[in-house]
Amino acid sequence: MRDKLEKLLDAYAELEKRMVDPAVVSDPKEYARIAKEHANQAELAAKAREYLSALDDIEVAKEMLRETSDADEKEMLQEDIASNEAKLPGLEDEIKVMLIPGDPNDEKDTIVEIRAGVGGDEAGIFAGDLFNMYRRFAESRKWKVEVLSSSPSDAGGFKTIEFKVTGDKVYSVMKYESGVHRVQRVPKTESQGRIQTSTATVAVLPEADEIDIQIAAEDLRIDTYCASGPGGQGVNTTYSAVRITHLPTNTVVQSQDQRSQIQNREVCMQMLRARLYEMELERQQAEQGATRLAQIGHGNRSEKIRTYNQPQDRVTDHRIGFNGTYNGVLLGDTLPSVIDALAAAERAQKLAEAV
Repeated sequence: MRDKLEKLLDAYAELEKRMVDPAVVSDPKEYARIAKEHANQAELAAKAREYLSALDDIEVAKEMLRETSDADEKEMLQEDIASNEAKLPGLEDEIKVMLIPGDPNDEKDTIVEIRAGVGGDEAGIFAGDLFNMYRRFAESRKWKVEVLSSSPSDAGGFKTIEFKVTGDKVYSVMKYESGVHRVQRVPKTESQGRIQTSTATVAVLPEADEIDIQIAAEDLRIDTYCASGPGGQGVNTTYSAVRITHLPTNTVVQSQDQRSQIQNREVCMQMLRARLYEMELERQQAEQGATRLAQIGHGNRSEKIRTYNQPQDRVTDHRIGFNGTYNGVLLGDTLPSVIDALAAAERAQKLAEAV
């Protein structure tokens, strides 16, 4: 462990040198890349220094213990040795988790799609409730939410809604939300007070740029049509809405919520890149085997991950058995506690696999 950590600190020091190298400073892209890598390694470097410092303190204290005959000094040195030795296991576990390669998509912004499932009008209302939950959660973290495309349902909420979330390490947090969400409650439209079960599917896609996904123009079929919802004065009079079909995969995306055809087309391309990138990730994960697919935070869209039970005032995350209150989670107030528990479970899983 010592040798590995010393090499790690040497590499970190080399990054610090490169950050003041005039050749690097004069290249904005290279400087940004190195600065980002330096920032990502900062916490690990700090833990490595703490671990090595504890080892050094133990060795120094043991040497002094061999040389002294003073009873009080011996007692003090033994306490120092015991204190530093007690730190080591915890530090070692933290360092092992940090040394496991992270998800390269964790730094990315996300495109989130919420789609009403079974349950008719109530499913659409629930999809709207989930969108509001994520919007409040994003606001609490100073993230920006931008609606890309939506299809409102007649009774309220949405048949589908797609929105982009931008901010610091958005995907590293939001990735835990992919899957089927189920609600059990008395719908507003239910006159006899009967509890109904409805579902909505959430897909969290890491945003892909043109570097990640190359799309050939000849692979696209682009259709325009009259928008039927918000979009300014041109709604229903100009062909501002856009539908793009990626012919090789038959992937279809559409947008009509922006004010111009150019804006809707750009939104479609964002969504298309994200969906094609997700397909590529799924292909890679399938090649890597069942262990990778089973990891928390990479849930399949068809996997039921969470139940919101209003009569019992309980929300259960089925992946880890975590329970919270219905209003607390759905209003976004205690959603961070659920996500923190999922992140902790994933870290424990990675540590167990590494061991």
